Amino acid sequence: MHHRSDLAALAGATVLVTGGAGLIGSRIATQLRLLGARPVALCAMNAYPEQVYADLFGVRAGDPDVVLGDIRDTALVRKLVADSDYVIHAAALADVAACTRDPLAAIDTNVAGTQNVLDAVAATDRVRRMVFVSSASVYGDGNPEESDSPELLTMRQLLESVHGRIPPQFHEFTRTRPKSVYGNTKAWGEEQTALVLGQVGTSYAIVRYFSVYGEPQTVKQDSHSWVVAWFAARAHLGLPLHLNGGGRQVRDMVHVDDIAEGTVRALTSPHAHTETVNIGTGVPTSVRKVAQLVQAHYPNTPLLETPLPAGDPLGGYASTRRMENVLGWRPRVTITEGVTRYVKWLRNTPAAAPDWLRREPAAAWPA
Repeated sequence: MHHRSDLAALAGATVLVTGGAGLIGSRIATQLRLLGARPVALCAMNAYPEQVYADLFGVRAGDPDVVLGDIRDTALVRKLVADSDYVIHAAALADVAACTRDPLAAIDTNVAGTQNVLDAVAATDRVRRMVFVSSASVYGDGNPEESDSPELLTMRQLLESVHGRIPPQFHEFTRTRPKSVYGNTKAWGEEQTALVLGQVGTSYAIVRYFSVYGEPQTVKQDSHSWVVAWFAARAHLGLPLHLNGGGRQVRDMVHVDDIAEGTVRALTSPHAHTETVNIGTGVPTSVRKVAQLVQAHYPNTPLLETPLPAGDPLGGYASTRRMENVLGWRPRVTITEGVTRYVKWLRNTPAAAPDWLRREPAAAWPA
């Protein structure tokens, strides 16, 4: 199933990773180095405090292959892209809440910044492939398709009346229906990648990440995502875990190591040319289940039911068939194993459970 020979193409190659200092970008860079590639990280490094990049992600602004800069800097992006064999475009204002608070900042980075990267890739013959990093947020809540037959809808309603809500499975050919500015910018980025690179004949692939978690992830203030890190950090500090709406929301939890590997495979797999693939496990996990897995490591942690906030997506999970066919690969880390790994890492890295969490209002919690 593993296409080892595809990855061999990366030996000696220069790979530009925009957003390369972040949680996912830094894991991608590590995997690229192991494959003999030279990753160059272009990153603004403004999403976290400096010590998070240095102490948790292992990235410092002065490192030789770290370029402190902005994807909207046209001259800088042109120069870096012209010297690259591959490009992974992962830089984005990736916080759904931050994008909702400041839609123009989201458009500035995720739309104008992406256009800048695409223009630079289109202007050179050197780049063998660009991978555009998208997100499951392009699917929205996965409402029943207009194409669902009346019989299918009736069957769905019957099942839901017996079992409660059946979480939708998101297929790559499903019509995208973003429910947030962030999701909308990602849907635009997908279309624009196909448009700009399709016109010049440069190979590209699009990866849609589901819910990323895993060490060395740390919670961000004013951000309500990252349920594993959030719950584990709260439990670590002896705080209760809040289950909004009873924790019925469903996520497809993918370990960051698997996210990184799937992305690198999309860079070299011959079958990934012009394809859009989910990077997910195909396993629906409720937020309540995540809380219970964390609680198993911190047995005295109470679970509190709280109201469901407006706009919190009920979620769904990935169809993985296309990913398996195109990449010849599937994620390996289960949520149970991933939570265990995270808790072990947190106990060895207590600074990853920040003190401000103790002062957070009770209602603040992850999506």
